[in-house]
Amino acid sequence: MMKKAENIIVGISVGDLNGIGSEIILKTFEDTRMLELCTPVIFANVKIMSFAKKNLDATIALHGIDKIDQLLPGKINVLNVWKESVTIEYGANDENVGKYAIKSFTAATKALKEGQIDVLVTAPINKYNIQSEEFKFPGHTDYLNQELEGDALMFMVQDDLRVGLITDHVPVNEVASQLTEALIKSKIETIKKSLMQDFGISKPKIAVLGLNPHAGDGGVIGKEDDEILRPTIKKLFDSGTLAFGPYPADGFFGSGQYEKFDAVIATYHDQGLIPFKTLAFGKGVNYTAGLNKIRTSPDHGTAYDIAGKGIADFNSFKEAVYLAIDIFHSRNEYAAMTEKPLKIKEKHL
Repeated sequence: MMKKAENIIVGISVGDLNGIGSEIILKTFEDTRMLELCTPVIFANVKIMSFAKKNLDATIALHGIDKIDQLLPGKINVLNVWKESVTIEYGANDENVGKYAIKSFTAATKALKEGQIDVLVTAPINKYNIQSEEFKFPGHTDYLNQELEGDALMFMVQDDLRVGLITDHVPVNEVASQLTEALIKSKIETIKKSLMQDFGISKPKIAVLGLNPHAGDGGVIGKEDDEILRPTIKKLFDSGTLAFGPYPADGFFGSGQYEKFDAVIATYHDQGLIPFKTLAFGKGVNYTAGLNKIRTSPDHGTAYDIAGKGIADFNSFKEAVYLAIDIFHSRNEYAAMTEKPLKIKEKHL
Protein backbone atom coordinates (compact mmCIF):
# COMPACT_ATOMS: atom_id res chain seq x y z
CA MET A 1 0.00 0.00 0.00
CA MET A 2 1.39 3.40 -1.04
CA LYS A 3 1.94 5.92 1.73
CA LYS A 4 0.06 9.20 1.63
CA ALA A 5 2.45 12.09 0.98
CA GLU A 6 2.14 13.66 4.41
CA ASN A 7 2.93 10.31 6.04
CA ILE A 8 6.35 9.97 4.38
CA ILE A 9 8.69 10.47 7.32
CA VAL A 10 11.75 12.54 6.46
CA GLY A 11 14.49 12.17 9.07
CA ILE A 12 16.90 15.10 9.24
CA SER A 13 20.32 15.14 10.87
CA VAL A 14 21.09 18.64 12.09
CA GLY A 15 24.73 18.86 10.99
CA ASP A 16 27.29 21.23 12.53
CA LEU A 17 25.39 23.41 15.01
CA ASN A 18 27.85 26.27 14.45
CA GLY A 19 27.18 26.20 10.72
CA ILE A 20 24.09 26.95 8.64
CA GLY A 21 22.40 23.56 9.11
CA SER A 22 19.71 24.64 11.56
CA GLU A 23 18.99 27.74 9.49
CA ILE A 24 18.44 25.96 6.18
CA ILE A 25 16.30 23.29 7.87
CA LEU A 26 14.01 25.85 9.50
CA LYS A 27 13.81 28.01 6.38
CA THR A 28 12.81 24.96 4.32
CA PHE A 29 9.88 24.14 6.59
CA GLU A 30 8.75 27.74 7.13
CA ASP A 31 6.65 27.07 4.05
CA THR A 32 3.84 25.04 5.60
CA ARG A 33 3.07 23.45 2.23
CA MET A 34 6.15 21.28 2.83
CA LEU A 35 4.17 19.55 5.58
CA GLU A 36 1.70 18.36 2.94
CA LEU A 37 4.56 16.47 1.23
CA CYS A 38 6.07 14.81 4.29
CA THR A 39 6.41 14.66 8.05
CA PRO A 40 9.84 15.98 9.11
CA VAL A 41 11.72 14.70 12.16
CA ILE A 42 14.82 16.68 13.14
CA PHE A 43 17.29 14.61 15.16
CA ALA A 44 18.65 17.17 17.63
CA ASN A 45 17.25 18.85 20.72
CA VAL A 46 14.20 21.09 20.85
CA LYS A 47 16.03 23.77 22.90
CA ILE A 48 18.81 23.96 20.30
CA MET A 49 16.31 24.30 17.45
CA SER A 50 14.33 26.90 19.44
CA PHE A 51 17.57 28.89 19.87
CA ALA A 52 18.13 28.76 16.09
CA LYS A 53 14.50 29.72 15.48
CA LYS A 54 14.83 32.75 17.80
CA ASN A 55 18.05 33.80 16.07
CA LEU A 56 16.20 33.72 12.74
CA ASP A 57 13.18 35.49 14.22
CA ALA A 58 11.09 32.66 12.71
CA THR A 59 7.50 32.05 13.75
CA ILE A 60 7.18 28.33 12.95
CA ALA A 61 6.08 25.93 15.69
CA LEU A 62 8.33 23.07 16.79
CA HIS A 63 6.96 19.86 18.30
CA GLY A 64 9.45 18.31 20.71
CA ILE A 65 9.35 14.53 21.17
CA ASP A 66 11.39 11.97 23.10
CA LYS A 67 10.42 8.92 21.03
CA ILE A 68 9.89 8.53 17.30
CA ASP A 69 6.39 7.10 17.79
CA GLN A 70 5.34 10.43 19.36
CA LEU A 71 5.71 12.33 16.08
CA LEU A 72 2.73 14.14 14.64
CA PRO A 73 1.96 14.57 10.90
CA GLY A 74 1.57 18.22 9.96
CA LYS A 75 4.14 19.28 12.59
CA ILE A 76 7.87 20.01 12.54
CA ASN A 77 8.97 17.30 14.94
CA VAL A 78 12.23 17.59 16.88
CA LEU A 79 13.43 14.33 18.43
CA ASN A 80 15.50 14.96 21.56
CA VAL A 81 18.65 12.94 20.87
CA TRP A 82 20.31 14.59 23.85
CA LYS A 83 18.99 16.59 26.82
CA GLU A 84 22.01 18.63 27.95
CA SER A 85 22.64 22.19 26.77
CA VAL A 86 25.24 22.87 24.06
CA THR A 87 27.09 26.16 23.63
CA ILE A 88 26.58 27.54 20.14
CA GLU A 89 29.14 29.92 18.64
CA TYR A 90 28.24 30.46 15.01
CA GLY A 91 31.20 30.21 12.67
CA ALA A 92 33.49 28.43 15.16
CA ASN A 93 35.16 25.09 14.46
CA ASP A 94 34.38 23.26 17.71
CA GLU A 95 35.16 19.60 18.46
CA ASN A 96 32.41 19.45 21.07
CA VAL A 97 29.84 20.65 18.54
CA GLY A 98 31.20 18.05 16.12
CA LYS A 99 30.28 15.33 18.64
CA TYR A 100 26.65 16.47 18.60
CA ALA A 101 26.60 16.50 14.81
CA ILE A 102 27.56 12.83 14.92
CA LYS A 103 25.07 12.04 17.71
CA SER A 104 22.35 13.43 15.46
CA PHE A 105 23.61 11.62 12.36
CA THR A 106 24.12 8.19 13.95
CA ALA A 107 20.71 8.34 15.68
CA ALA A 108 19.05 9.26 12.37
CA THR A 109 20.91 6.47 10.56
CA LYS A 110 19.77 3.95 13.16
CA ALA A 111 16.17 5.09 12.68
CA LEU A 112 16.57 4.80 8.90
CA LYS A 113 18.08 1.33 9.23
CA GLU A 114 15.22 0.19 11.45
CA GLY A 115 12.52 1.63 9.20
CA GLN A 116 11.37 4.26 11.70
CA ILE A 117 11.91 6.96 9.07
CA ASP A 118 11.46 6.57 5.31
CA VAL A 119 14.33 8.74 4.04
CA LEU A 120 17.26 10.67 5.51
CA VAL A 121 18.36 14.21 4.63
CA THR A 122 21.65 15.30 6.20
CA ALA A 123 22.66 18.90 6.91
CA PRO A 124 26.38 19.73 6.41
CA ILE A 125 29.04 18.57 8.85
CA ASN A 126 32.68 19.57 9.32
CA LYS A 127 34.77 16.55 8.34
CA TYR A 128 37.55 17.59 10.75
CA ASN A 129 35.74 18.14 14.03
CA ILE A 130 33.65 14.94 13.79
CA GLN A 131 36.66 12.64 14.10
CA SER A 132 36.91 10.61 17.32
CA GLU A 133 37.67 7.12 18.59
CA GLU A 134 34.01 6.24 17.99
CA PHE A 135 33.71 7.87 14.55
CA LYS A 136 36.62 7.52 12.13
CA PHE A 137 34.98 8.16 8.77
CA PRO A 138 35.75 10.85 6.16
CA GLY A 139 32.07 11.79 6.07
CA HIS A 140 28.46 10.68 5.87
CA THR A 141 28.80 8.38 2.85
CA ASP A 142 31.43 6.05 4.28
CA TYR A 143 29.50 5.52 7.51
CA LEU A 144 26.26 4.86 5.63
CA ASN A 145 28.09 2.36 3.43
CA GLN A 146 29.07 0.44 6.57
CA GLU A 147 25.67 0.59 8.27
CA LEU A 148 23.33 -0.04 5.32
CA GLU A 149 23.09 -2.74 2.67
CA GLY A 150 24.52 -2.12 -0.79
CA ASP A 151 27.50 -0.28 -2.26
CA ALA A 152 27.42 3.50 -1.74
CA LEU A 153 28.12 5.84 -4.64
CA MET A 154 28.19 9.64 -4.56
CA PHE A 155 25.66 10.82 -7.14
CA MET A 156 25.20 14.56 -7.70
CA VAL A 157 21.78 15.46 -9.07
CA GLN A 158 20.09 18.60 -10.39
CA ASP A 159 17.08 17.90 -12.63
CA ASP A 160 18.46 15.94 -15.63
CA LEU A 161 22.11 16.63 -14.76
CA ARG A 162 23.45 13.62 -12.86
CA VAL A 163 27.13 13.07 -12.09
CA GLY A 164 28.49 9.99 -10.34
CA LEU A 165 32.01 9.19 -9.15
CA ILE A 166 34.14 6.07 -9.54
CA THR A 167 36.43 7.26 -6.71
CA ASP A 168 35.32 9.94 -4.25
CA HIS A 169 37.35 11.06 -1.22
CA VAL A 170 40.65 9.73 -2.54
CA PRO A 171 43.90 11.74 -2.92
CA VAL A 172 44.55 12.55 -6.58
CA ASN A 173 47.89 10.71 -6.56
CA GLU A 174 46.07 7.48 -5.62
CA VAL A 175 43.22 7.64 -8.16
CA ALA A 176 44.96 5.81 -11.03
CA SER A 177 45.96 2.87 -8.83
CA GLN A 178 42.35 2.44 -7.67
CA LEU A 179 40.85 2.29 -11.17
CA THR A 180 40.36 -1.44 -11.59
CA GLU A 181 37.98 -3.24 -13.92
CA ALA A 182 36.01 -4.53 -10.94
CA LEU A 183 35.55 -1.06 -9.41
CA ILE A 184 34.59 0.57 -12.72
CA LYS A 185 32.05 -2.17 -13.47
CA SER A 186 30.59 -1.97 -9.98
CA LYS A 187 30.12 1.81 -10.04
CA ILE A 188 28.62 1.90 -13.55
CA GLU A 189 26.20 -0.91 -12.71
CA THR A 190 25.24 0.91 -9.50
CA ILE A 191 24.43 4.04 -11.50
CA LYS A 192 22.48 2.00 -14.05
CA LYS A 193 20.36 0.42 -11.31
CA SER A 194 19.81 3.79 -9.62
CA LEU A 195 18.69 5.42 -12.87
CA MET A 196 16.18 2.63 -13.36
CA GLN A 197 14.73 2.28 -9.85
CA ASP A 198 15.27 5.79 -8.47
CA PHE A 199 14.68 7.93 -11.55
CA GLY A 200 12.38 5.77 -13.68
CA ILE A 201 14.68 5.55 -16.73
CA SER A 202 14.21 2.14 -18.38
CA LYS A 203 17.30 2.12 -20.66
CA PRO A 204 19.78 4.61 -19.21
CA LYS A 205 22.70 5.96 -21.24
CA ILE A 206 25.85 6.56 -19.21
CA ALA A 207 28.93 8.55 -20.27
CA VAL A 208 32.31 7.82 -18.67
CA LEU A 209 34.97 10.53 -18.48
CA GLY A 210 38.60 9.70 -19.16
CA LEU A 211 41.19 9.88 -16.41
CA ASN A 212 43.95 11.67 -18.31
CA PRO A 213 43.91 14.86 -20.40
CA HIS A 214 42.28 14.15 -23.78
CA ALA A 215 41.42 10.66 -22.43
CA GLY A 216 45.09 9.72 -22.79
CA ASP A 217 45.48 10.84 -26.44
CA GLY A 218 46.00 7.27 -27.61
CA GLY A 219 48.46 6.50 -24.82
CA VAL A 220 50.62 9.61 -25.27
CA ILE A 221 49.32 11.15 -22.01
CA GLY A 222 48.86 8.07 -19.84
CA LYS A 223 47.74 4.54 -20.60
CA GLU A 224 44.90 4.03 -18.10
CA ASP A 225 42.17 5.18 -20.50
CA ASP A 226 43.14 2.71 -23.23
CA GLU A 227 44.23 -0.16 -21.00
CA ILE A 228 41.60 -0.07 -18.23
CA LEU A 229 38.66 2.24 -18.92
CA ARG A 230 38.01 1.60 -22.63
CA PRO A 231 38.04 -2.23 -22.51
CA THR A 232 35.90 -2.27 -19.34
CA ILE A 233 33.33 0.05 -20.91
CA LYS A 234 33.25 -2.15 -24.03
CA LYS A 235 32.61 -5.28 -21.93
CA LEU A 236 29.73 -3.55 -20.18
CA PHE A 237 28.28 -2.32 -23.48
CA ASP A 238 28.54 -5.79 -25.03
CA SER A 239 26.66 -7.20 -22.04
CA GLY A 240 23.77 -4.75 -22.49
CA THR A 241 24.73 -1.75 -20.35
CA LEU A 242 24.58 1.45 -22.42
CA ALA A 243 27.93 2.84 -21.25
CA PHE A 244 30.03 5.03 -23.55
CA GLY A 245 33.51 6.56 -23.43
CA PRO A 246 35.98 7.37 -22.13
CA TYR A 247 35.40 10.98 -23.17
CA PRO A 248 37.92 13.80 -22.72
CA ALA A 249 36.71 15.64 -19.64
CA ASP A 250 37.85 19.16 -20.50
CA GLY A 251 35.16 20.04 -23.05
CA PHE A 252 32.48 17.53 -22.13
CA PHE A 253 30.32 19.87 -20.06
CA GLY A 254 31.09 23.14 -21.80
CA SER A 255 30.02 21.72 -25.16
CA GLY A 256 26.72 20.45 -23.73
CA GLN A 257 27.66 16.87 -24.60
CA TYR A 258 26.45 15.75 -21.16
CA GLU A 259 22.87 16.54 -22.22
CA LYS A 260 22.86 13.46 -24.49
CA PHE A 261 23.22 11.12 -21.50
CA ASP A 262 21.14 10.20 -18.45
CA ALA A 263 24.23 10.29 -16.24
CA VAL A 264 27.93 11.04 -16.39
CA ILE A 265 30.48 9.17 -14.31
CA ALA A 266 33.77 10.84 -13.46
CA THR A 267 36.91 9.01 -12.43
CA TYR A 268 37.66 11.23 -9.44
CA HIS A 269 36.05 13.81 -7.14
CA ASP A 270 36.96 17.20 -8.63
CA GLN A 271 36.65 16.02 -12.22
CA GLY A 272 32.94 15.52 -11.61
CA LEU A 273 32.10 18.02 -8.87
CA ILE A 274 33.73 21.14 -10.33
CA PRO A 275 31.57 21.15 -13.50
CA PHE A 276 28.51 19.95 -11.56
CA LYS A 277 28.71 22.74 -8.99
CA THR A 278 29.47 25.30 -11.69
CA LEU A 279 26.26 24.35 -13.49
CA ALA A 280 24.04 23.54 -10.51
CA PHE A 281 25.39 25.25 -7.39
CA GLY A 282 22.64 26.28 -5.01
CA LYS A 283 20.16 23.75 -6.36
CA GLY A 284 22.24 20.59 -6.62
CA VAL A 285 21.76 17.57 -4.38
CA ASN A 286 24.22 14.96 -3.17
CA TYR A 287 22.43 11.60 -3.33
CA THR A 288 23.99 8.41 -1.95
CA ALA A 289 23.00 5.89 -4.61
CA GLY A 290 23.47 2.13 -4.36
CA LEU A 291 22.11 1.59 -0.85
CA ASN A 292 18.91 -0.08 0.30
CA LYS A 293 17.85 3.17 2.00
CA ILE A 294 17.55 6.74 0.69
CA ARG A 295 19.84 9.57 1.81
CA THR A 296 20.28 13.02 0.28
CA SER A 297 22.06 16.22 1.31
CA PRO A 298 22.68 19.74 -0.03
CA ASP A 299 25.66 20.30 -2.32
CA HIS A 300 27.48 22.70 0.04
CA GLY A 301 29.27 22.73 3.38
CA THR A 302 28.83 24.34 6.80
CA ALA A 303 29.38 27.91 5.50
CA TYR A 304 30.88 29.16 8.77
CA ASP A 305 31.47 32.58 7.20
CA ILE A 306 27.74 33.33 7.02
CA ALA A 307 26.45 31.14 9.88
CA GLY A 308 24.04 32.82 12.27
CA LYS A 309 23.47 35.81 9.98
CA GLY A 310 20.17 34.61 8.54
CA ILE A 311 21.33 34.96 4.93
CA ALA A 312 21.99 31.31 4.00
CA ASP A 313 20.39 30.05 0.78
CA PHE A 314 18.24 27.05 1.70
CA ASN A 315 17.31 25.98 -1.85
CA SER A 316 19.81 23.13 -2.09
CA PHE A 317 18.53 21.65 1.19
CA LYS A 318 14.92 22.02 0.04
CA GLU A 319 15.82 20.29 -3.23
CA ALA A 320 17.41 17.49 -1.18
CA VAL A 321 14.10 16.98 0.63
CA TYR A 322 12.19 17.00 -2.66
CA LEU A 323 14.58 14.50 -4.27
CA ALA A 324 14.44 12.12 -1.29
CA ILE A 325 10.63 12.09 -1.52
CA ASP A 326 10.70 11.64 -5.31
CA ILE A 327 13.10 8.70 -5.05
CA PHE A 328 10.95 7.14 -2.31
CA HIS A 329 7.97 7.22 -4.70
CA SER A 330 10.07 5.98 -7.65
CA ARG A 331 11.40 3.01 -5.69
CA ASN A 332 7.90 2.01 -4.64
CA GLU A 333 6.66 2.23 -8.23
CA TYR A 334 9.68 0.29 -9.51
CA ALA A 335 9.15 -2.43 -6.89
CA ALA A 336 5.48 -2.70 -7.84
CA MET A 337 6.35 -3.00 -11.54
CA THR A 338 9.05 -5.62 -11.04
CA GLU A 339 7.01 -7.69 -8.58
CA LYS A 340 3.86 -7.80 -10.74
CA PRO A 341 5.24 -10.18 -13.44
CA LEU A 342 6.41 -12.56 -10.70
CA LYS A 343 2.93 -12.69 -9.17
CA ILE A 344 1.35 -13.32 -12.56
CA LYS A 345 3.81 -16.12 -13.26
CA GLU A 346 3.17 -17.75 -9.88
CA LYS A 347 -0.56 -17.59 -10.48
CA HIS A 348 -0.30 -19.78 -13.59
CA LEU A 349 2.01 -22.39 -12.05
